[in-house]
Formats: sequence, structure tokens, C-alpha cells
Amino acid sequence: MFRTLMIGAVSALTLSAAAFAQQGGTPEEARAMLDKAIAAVKADQVVAIAMFIKGEGGFLDRELYPFCFRIADGKTLASPKAVPAGTDVRTLKDANGNGYGQAIYAAAQKPEGEITEVPSYLFPKPGTLTPTFEKVSFVTKVGDLGCGVGYYK
Repeated sequence: MFRTLMIGAVSALTLSAAAFAQQGGTPEEARAMLDKAIAAVKADQVVAIAMFIKGEGGFLDRELYPFCFRIADGKTLASPKAVPAGTDVRTLKDANGNGYGQAIYAAAQKPEGEITEVPSYLFPKPGTLTPTFEKVSFVTKVGDLGCGVGYYK
């Protein structure tokens, strides 16, 4: 009986650890959210940005969320707590001094519909300012905006 209970407990812990590891969202889920965000921006940019900021309409799923900035001046419109609205995305650097903001901005300069994977950088999880974790973002141009969705490694 004790052995059965122990096997059950170990199995539950193993499954919980596997579920916890996927808690933040996968690269595939990030791409799917980006596709959904692109469609929303194309349908109504103002409404889409408001939904992104509030995390409504499925635009905040665990640690996945869209962000957008104006291509003309790099200013963020929809961004997480760690990046105040109006911040020039080109100035963003992580805790190691990695200027990932330039890579995000450059990705939005490519032809509309081309999605670029911005290599890993350190960034806090949604709703926090610290600590930072390794993150990768998918970024594309949508009209006059650059938009992306990232996932944590």
C-alpha cells in the first residue's frame, strides 16, 4: 500500500514539473498569438492595441502577450509593465547590456508578413520588473506598426 502511494506521489510530482515547465507557452503558441494579433491589428488597430494593453480577447495567455510599437519613431503603444508606453523600442537593453531593442526594431523594417525570430535576451515576466529570464520574440511589420510576441525559454 505504501509503495503504491509513493509511486502515485512521484508520478504526480513528475507530471506537475512537466506542466510547470510548459507554463509560459511554447514557440508555436507564441507564433499563433502573433498571427491572431496581426489579424486584430489589420481589422482595427485602435481596438487591437486596447485589447493588447488590457490582455483581453485571449491576448494574455500565461506569459504570452503581444507588444506593438510605431515604426516611424519606435515608440511603444502596447507593452509590458517593464517597458512604459512611449518608450523608444530601439533603446531597450537587457541586464547584460544586450541591445535587443535594435533587433526588434530592425525586424519590423522587413517586408510586411515576414516574421523574424529575435534571438534570446533577458526580460522580466509579465507584471514584474525583476528578475529577468531568457526570452525569444517573433516580430513583424503590420501596416505602420511593428508587433511581436515572445516566449520564455
